[in-house]
Amino acid sequence: MTNPWSQTPDGLLLTVRVTPKASRTAITGTTLLPDGRTALSIRLAAPPVDGAANTELTTFLAKALGVPKSAITLASGQTARLKTLRIEGPAEAVAERLCGALER
Repeated sequence: MTNPWSQTPDGLLLTVRVTPKASRTAITGTTLLPDGRTALSIRLAAPPVDGAANTELTTFLAKALGVPKSAITLASGQTARLKTLRIEGPAEAVAERLCGALER
């Protein structure tokens, strides 16, 4: 299975599939998408109302990856369950932290 991220010159592009209104916020693993790509599966406690889920997603990932919230931007999927996030910073270090988060 491929990684749900790809390296860019200034960081990573991360594909995530979110499930809002969960009992708690957590990374639940990876999922294979119909087009053959892989996405990081994340459950969010926040509802998908007024951007609350997107805010919780960026806050949660920033803490999990040890990067500032300002380093994570939503590249696509503002209102969809499938989102692409741009994470600025040293790509290899962020990728290692993602691997560590998946192993938990």
